[in-house]
Amino acid sequence: MPPLLIDTLLAEAARPQRATLRLAILCAVLAALAGVTLLALSGWFLAGAAIAGLGGIAAVQAFNYLLPSAAIRGLAITRTATRYGERLLGHKAALLTLAGLRPRLFARLAAARPADALETSTGDLAARLGNDVDALEDSVIRRTTLPTALASATVALVAALAMGHLPALALALGMVAMRLAARRMAARLLAEPLAASAEALARMKRDYADRATPCADIAIYGLAPRIATLTADAAAGYDAARLATVRAEARIGAVQALIAVVTVAAMIALSPAGAPLLALGALAALGGLEGWAALAQTDVQAPRVDLARHRLALLAQHGSTPEGPDIKGETLTIAGAVFAGGARLRIAGRSGAGKTRLVETLAGLRDDAPQSVAIDGRPLAGIPPESRRPLFALAAQDAPLIAGSVADNLRLAAPGIDEAQMWDALRVACADDVVRTLPEGLDQWLGGDGARLSGGQRRRIALARALLARRPWLVLDEPSEGLDAETEALLVARLRDWLDTSGSGLILVSHRPAMAALAQQTVPLG
Repeated sequence: MPPLLIDTLLAEAARPQRATLRLAILCAVLAALAGVTLLALSGWFLAGAAIAGLGGIAAVQAFNYLLPSAAIRGLAITRTATRYGERLLGHKAALLTLAGLRPRLFARLAAARPADALETSTGDLAARLGNDVDALEDSVIRRTTLPTALASATVALVAALAMGHLPALALALGMVAMRLAARRMAARLLAEPLAASAEALARMKRDYADRATPCADIAIYGLAPRIATLTADAAAGYDAARLATVRAEARIGAVQALIAVVTVAAMIALSPAGAPLLALGALAALGGLEGWAALAQTDVQAPRVDLARHRLALLAQHGSTPEGPDIKGETLTIAGAVFAGGARLRIAGRSGAGKTRLVETLAGLRDDAPQSVAIDGRPLAGIPPESRRPLFALAAQDAPLIAGSVADNLRLAAPGIDEAQMWDALRVACADDVVRTLPEGLDQWLGGDGARLSGGQRRRIALARALLARRPWLVLDEPSEGLDAETEALLVARLRDWLDTSGSGLILVSHRPAMAALAQQTVPLG
């Protein structure tokens, strides 16, 4: 597989787990060696004990069963302990690697040009950061597979030599046949159903995300049965693709088992050895072939991993914007008018004039403001979004909130703030009384996008978050929408005091006269 940017990000995330992964590989190899040796010794011991038993009392007394019994017990304990270690360490390395990969991918998407970031829907992003990243877990965990398989095969081949050279050759040929069959069948049978199931799952998540927002309208207009039918159709397509995948995997597993059985049968037929050595070699071969068959699982997972790599590579390619100039936000130029830092502006204009586009462009969320804009005398076209974002604290009209507590949402703006700072910002935003009425206060879980709150309450929480950011410019888009006149008047008074104290500039979009009183200058848009 050719290297992709996602491979570099995965390697960076895996670097802190190298020591853990090496220990997992060591445990896996020891478990394989102990397991195959245990089977071989057990076969020899059982056959030898049976022959000694049939030989009479003298043969039984001459048969030394203590050393083999001790070895068998020791090998069993070693296998159990090292298997546990391999599972524990291998999954720890995989989970911590993926935990480091997801933030790296999200950071690249967040740093992307707005037009690129907006091309990825919420549902598709969830599918890629969820299922596709999970698929890469297999590529981390199965780094132990090849060393384990080689260790198992080596012990099995050495044990097979006790049966004779022809049985050992038969075992080697059987292993080659298993590898060829697994690779060819996986490439032929799995690529198409895996791609179909991945696309179907991503489509279902996209549809769910798109339909979750207007769920109230769906219920009001009686569209639930229609939506349920569409969802069932999408699920049926996913189920069909998954069924085809499972059937292909079952066929590959059955062929691997058949080759293993035929190989062991051929070894027994070709061996001139006696019963103890025959049992030793046959059971060692079974154990070795079981470990060798694990490589087939890597072949089975390879198309899924490769598909996930390419889907994630599309996400990882974002975030390559050039480094921007060092700007402070000391002056702001909008449509030819220049304003100094700390100015209080109201953006005025009819609906559709581009007011929201302007403030979102300033905040680094998009690049399509219809007006000419400059910061510190530099045209906006030469300032990438990540250079603009530290200058503007935006409280957007739709007031997006994350699925978390009130405190979680406030800490987005200023990680590490204490509760006193949170309550102070909530007071300025006239949201402190709202939060105090919640059963768990600041720790109250708000649900997806603040589902427990009304639209006005969400806007005030978002406003408090913007205040906590303490940036040169506070950007408010319809902050008092949905508020009664008394609460709006209180909000205006508290915001005026906060602006006087902080020295931050204000960029306001509002059609309400009371809120417009905060501004000292008006920027009209055509």
